[in-house]
Amino acid sequence: MSSDPRQRPDGATLTMSGFAGATASQAALDPDAGLWGLAYFERFGVNEALLRAAFDRALMHGADWAELFFEHRVSNSLGLEDGAVNRAYTSVSLGVGVRVVKGDQTGYAYTEELSKERVCEAAATAAAVANGPSRSGPTAFQVQKHLDLYQVKVPLSTVGVAQKMPILSRIDALAGAADPRVTKVRVGYADSYGAILVVDSDGHLSFDRQPMSRLTVHCTAEQNGQRESNGCNLAGREGFEFFTDARVERIAKDAVERTLFLFDAETAPAGEMPVVLAAGSAGILLHEAIGHGMEADFNRKGVSVYSDKLNQVIAPKDVTIVDDGTRPFDRGAVNVDDEGNVGQRTTLVEDGVLRTYMHDRISALHYGVAPTGNGRRESFRHPPVPRMRNTYMLPGPRDPQEIIASVKRGVYAETFTNGQVMIGAGDFTFYIKTGRLIEDGKLTRPIKDTNIIGNGPQCLERTDMVGNDFAFDDGGWTCGKDGQSVPVSLGMPTVRVSAITVGGVNKG
Repeated sequence: MSSDPRQRPDGATLTMSGFAGATASQAALDPDAGLWGLAYFERFGVNEALLRAAFDRALMHGADWAELFFEHRVSNSLGLEDGAVNRAYTSVSLGVGVRVVKGDQTGYAYTEELSKERVCEAAATAAAVANGPSRSGPTAFQVQKHLDLYQVKVPLSTVGVAQKMPILSRIDALAGAADPRVTKVRVGYADSYGAILVVDSDGHLSFDRQPMSRLTVHCTAEQNGQRESNGCNLAGREGFEFFTDARVERIAKDAVERTLFLFDAETAPAGEMPVVLAAGSAGILLHEAIGHGMEADFNRKGVSVYSDKLNQVIAPKDVTIVDDGTRPFDRGAVNVDDEGNVGQRTTLVEDGVLRTYMHDRISALHYGVAPTGNGRRESFRHPPVPRMRNTYMLPGPRDPQEIIASVKRGVYAETFTNGQVMIGAGDFTFYIKTGRLIEDGKLTRPIKDTNIIGNGPQCLERTDMVGNDFAFDDGGWTCGKDGQSVPVSLGMPTVRVSAITVGGVNKG
């Protein structure tokens, strides 16, 4: 990988005039990248003249660099409750964000109207961050080539409500018939599709079509006057083919089983004890309490506990953590990030040693490294910041049964809810929604709504056994940071943390 953070993989160089008249044969040189991108957005008025005018305004005060982020997205949502539709809407988002950088300062503005006048106004607003002689905009562009990680078989744009409703109805029927104790079922369907086009003043151009599909189920059940609720959700970057019979049956089954589990569960005893994190969705603890601290902006500002830990041992040797944008069809997968950098697999912690941070363009320039494809934003209304994609711990050498057997008295945590994290220090509190006690090396009584309190970096240091049973969670995870939300995924093998404070109930 080049040490120049601005360098991109080889692509086709085109002059400005080459865009407006691009032929089908030219586009076939790189059908998933820039040529199709300009054609896609040309229907909204994005053309050579607009790009040239916008960069002239963005660079008129001598900025170091400027970027145009065009986005078009159509989102659909359906909800079913008590067997009837209670929510149905479609939203369309279209606009461009203009980012201008001068030294350590960033100017940002956006517009939902893609006329030349409005885009130039936004560019002029962002350009106010700089103060100097004007610079010329690009005259040629390097079209970014990238992987195609989420090829769509059935485009979401071709599917109507009549094809979606039977999916909701079937889940509702399956969950309602699974057990007589189930009294209420809520089912949600969501999809979105669209594209982004990223063009910068260095002449780089990237385009990506971005599908997303999601299902959610929430069940309520009653038993002897006790009422419990729980749910399940699944998501991925796929077209309508995502909604298979297998997924429909699985989500209904899992939602019911998770709800009924709670009838026999109780709050765990309090105290500091070993906690075994189950493979899969327990990765949310890794994401929140540890992953955010490895985002480069927190380290550049000296906020993160990891800001002075590069190439130092921060975990036992069996611990390797990656942030991976290249897992096909996963919710956190990215062909390119929201700065146009190609998605990649980044090893953050290797055999216990912190190797790198997650970088966007700004932090990469600061550290003198290449961006890692982690520059992400919620929409064109927001500037990008370093964000996670698919973050997980790799499997280790231990059998999961050996890990459980090693604990005389502790907690086995399966699913979590309602977590809070102090990102800089990594202090956290999470509720274990479902889990079990470990007594004399065996899983015993079910537990629920049990608070655990700790520090992420400290828990990483105390991760003394790593299982060989890695599991990836394909739920509809959404990560929040700086007022922005982006889709992510996570996972991990079974691991033992030697001691975490469990804020349960003291039974004296």
